[in-house]
Amino acid sequence: MNINPYYLLMLASVVIASFAQILLKKSAQKKYTSMIREYLNIFVIAGYGLMVLGMLFNLVAYKFIDYKNGPVIESLGFLFVMILSYFFFQEKITKKKVIGNLIILAGVAFFYL
Repeated sequence: MNINPYYLLMLASVVIASFAQILLKKSAQKKYTSMIREYLNIFVIAGYGLMVLGMLFNLVAYKFIDYKNGPVIESLGFLFVMILSYFFFQEKITKKKVIGNLIILAGVAFFYL
């Protein structure tokens, strides 16, 4: 089985964007003394930096993969964010979240069958 490496690049961009969302949420949970510190702190800068990196990965990947596959791969971000939120914020994985993510995964599987 020969996997196009650009699909892996697209998947990496989704993982990177998921980590960026976690960093931005971490920043949003803190109280800051000024508006400047609220937007210019390590979590926000790193989060947006990762978003830019993920976007660059997407741009490169879309040059070499079918456009119809991109949104399908991007939808896996919901699953990654749920898992990362469990580990970084100790958020509970509820039955509704699991059902929602199973529906997403079923849609991905159905799309590729």
